[in-house]
Amino acid sequence: MDKLLIEGGTPLAGEVAISGAKNAALPLLCAALLTREPLTLTNLPALNDIDTMLKLLAQMGVKVEKVGAGGTASATANAVTLDASGLDNPVAPYEMVKTMRAAVLVLGPLVARCGEARVSLPGGCAIGARPVDQHIKGLTAMGAEIAVEQGYVHATSPRLKGARLFTDMVTVTGTENLMMAACLADGDSVIENAAREPEVVDLANCLIAMGARISGAGTDVIRIQGVARLHGATHRIMPDRIETGTYLCAAAAAGGQIRLTHTSASYLDAVIDKLMDAGCAIAIEHNALTLKAPPRLKAVGIRTAPYPAFPTDMQAQFMAINAVADGTAVIRETIFENRFMHAVELIRLGADIRIDGNTAFVTGVPKLDGATVMATDLRASASLVIAGLVARGETLIERIYHLDRGYENLEQKLAALGARVKRVK
Repeated sequence: MDKLLIEGGTPLAGEVAISGAKNAALPLLCAALLTREPLTLTNLPALNDIDTMLKLLAQMGVKVEKVGAGGTASATANAVTLDASGLDNPVAPYEMVKTMRAAVLVLGPLVARCGEARVSLPGGCAIGARPVDQHIKGLTAMGAEIAVEQGYVHATSPRLKGARLFTDMVTVTGTENLMMAACLADGDSVIENAAREPEVVDLANCLIAMGARISGAGTDVIRIQGVARLHGATHRIMPDRIETGTYLCAAAAAGGQIRLTHTSASYLDAVIDKLMDAGCAIAIEHNALTLKAPPRLKAVGIRTAPYPAFPTDMQAQFMAINAVADGTAVIRETIFENRFMHAVELIRLGADIRIDGNTAFVTGVPKLDGATVMATDLRASASLVIAGLVARGETLIERIYHLDRGYENLEQKLAALGARVKRVK
């Protein structure tokens, strides 16, 4: 199993390009199930979760063609064309779903297009419960008959009916699943308490390009007028705002100045505000960001909440930068009940962190020291990388397969910024 070896203490400098957003790409790939015509997605990130979703779609009968930068078939693709005209197996087996919870996003499109779906329940999650009950509740309201049997959600419906859909909690994948299903439903649907994340808007824009009638994406009320069919389209996946924020935090903690291209500040208001509060100087361009770190960061408190508030996917990275900041920061996690597992590993590096329920108290220390640590989830992995860049000596991060799920070419991009990092077996 691969590990990541980091020799800390080197400020970052240079320029790196941000990849397409994983959390946008996964539902966009599922949108291909809604039409018999080809859907082409560009700016596709090369990630393990993307490969898993493509394999899942392929076993359903979707023809998958990866395309490289030169426009030809390529193993290292930055685009993919999906042809679901031969869709004949509307099943998502446990073997695939257990490694990637986003596989539940096939449920809505399959019921809407095929009239039936069998999707495995995703099982446990390291960072806490992520129930699919809101997905099931919404599809039931649209007329689907749903049974949970032998660990699978089995949904059937000759034709979904438009409905008023109210989610008890803000759920991104729930909003995306129901929005896709409603596109082919008979009549109008309204999703209330909808997620407002930019990835939801990106999916809506793609669906509209395919012929869907959607309004309100980006607000908490989304309206969908069902249509008889959708057609093919070409859509560029939005830049990854969490990858952008992670590299900004890396430079803030390690010191130096970096420029990130192929990205946008428009999705990152809460993160950028906190980095500026910490003392960073940030210059915003049309499709780029430049960050210059201060001599020492100032501690900044955060409270996670649904977009447009501070994202839970950036909480771990800010815990890492607060670990070496001047002062004490209070971090409150309101989204997931078990998302402080990285704190124990940061403490192994010398961080001063105290956990009380869903609140962490982080008092900055002058220095961290390298050690062997273990990644427990995707964003926890990122926090350990940031801490390793700061720590004296060598830090060895185990179980980095989590990183490969969400960060494309992480060690190459960090090396391009001057970091001393390498992958070891």
